Amino acid sequence: MPRYAQLVMGPAGSGKSTYCSTMVQHCETLNRSVQVVNLDPAAEHFDYPVLADIRELIEVDDVMEDRSLRFGPNGGLVYCMEYFANNFDWLESCLGHTEDDYILFDCPGQIELYTHLPVMKYLVEQLQQWEFRVCGVFLVDSQFMVESFKFLSGVLAALSAMVSLEIPQCNIMTKMDLLSKKAKKEIEKFLDPDMYSMIEDTPSRFKSTKFKKLTEALCGLVDDYSMVRFLPFDRSDEECMNIVLQHIDFAIQYGEDLEFKEPRENEEDKSENFDEYFQDRTDES
Repeated sequence: MPRYAQLVMGPAGSGKSTYCSTMVQHCETLNRSVQVVNLDPAAEHFDYPVLADIRELIEVDDVMEDRSLRFGPNGGLVYCMEYFANNFDWLESCLGHTEDDYILFDCPGQIELYTHLPVMKYLVEQLQQWEFRVCGVFLVDSQFMVESFKFLSGVLAALSAMVSLEIPQCNIMTKMDLLSKKAKKEIEKFLDPDMYSMIEDTPSRFKSTKFKKLTEALCGLVDDYSMVRFLPFDRSDEECMNIVLQHIDFAIQYGEDLEFKEPRENEEDKSENFDEYFQDRTDES
């Protein structure tokens, strides 16, 4: 039996811990067992029980207080994640070997972990060796995405994670429940955007003639190949959460191995009749 994992990523403040907490509660209403692993060594508080907590292995504060290292907050976090990558046996012992696990990995918010550092890629490869089907869940704050140039920035961050990790990925706009009715209406165009018209509608004060061709090329990459699309996530809307969960389950093929039905004899007979029918048609032609 395969095991399943969501790698919950996104910039600091995008709502990763809130997403994990909300998704755990939602799955409980569906009688589904979902557990959370905290991989943020700088986390201070979360309101859900965790299967494993990286702070039991290493903490950012301890690294920053080490005078021989002399790291700041960002460098300390990167050091913690590299230390974690060299101690995956700790994570393996915490996860155990239970079949049909469904685990949310609450990841740190430093964007360089998903762009040019190999730590998260190593984690994905290790989880796959442990027979996990992994889906990336990239979160972006919807309040940040209400302007086209900010939206393009968020799209490129999501695309960078997709290219770096090479796994199925669902991109989520969080905190939709905090938007006003007017803002919700405006943000609909960003869920399935027309990148070219979006740039044309951008006020001239935000446009750079120097980088016009680069901007057009980036928009073409996203638009022509349908590289990035976003799903809205409203924690107050059960239907909305269910749609997000269905997209992720589909990406990792959750539930396909839960039940297997043997074909009935009459169904076999029907398939043989269909084969004979098409064989006769082939002979006639």
